[in-house]
Amino acid sequence: NALAAEDSASALERRLRRLCRPRVLCIDEVGYLSYGNRHADLLFEVVTRRYELGKPVVVTTNKAFREWNEVFPNATCVVTLVDRLVHRSEVVQIEGESFRLKEAQERKTARSKRPKGDP
Repeated sequence: NALAAEDSASALERRLRRLCRPRVLCIDEVGYLSYGNRHADLLFEVVTRRYELGKPVVVTTNKAFREWNEVFPNATCVVTLVDRLVHRSEVVQIEGESFRLKEAQERKTARSKRPKGDP
């Protein structure tokens, strides 16, 4: 979102160059929200620049790659974006129940077992 907020070409270019500096760039929660074409194009630009520099990108998502068209519904670059992300990479799938949901359920259970009037 910070990239999409840049209002001039020079500011955008500076931000893109800055995102290419770290040895590893982590992009968290791709797919948590739905994005428009501009967001998809900017993500594609960052991934492409880092890909060409041989610098890794770590992406976390709760969506399978086949579902990325839902995240970027009108973007034409999704197939190429995914292709660059998975080329020379290791895709790690983590399965299991959400620890946040589990903790919330445990708190709810603990509250329901307390006598009325206890904080």
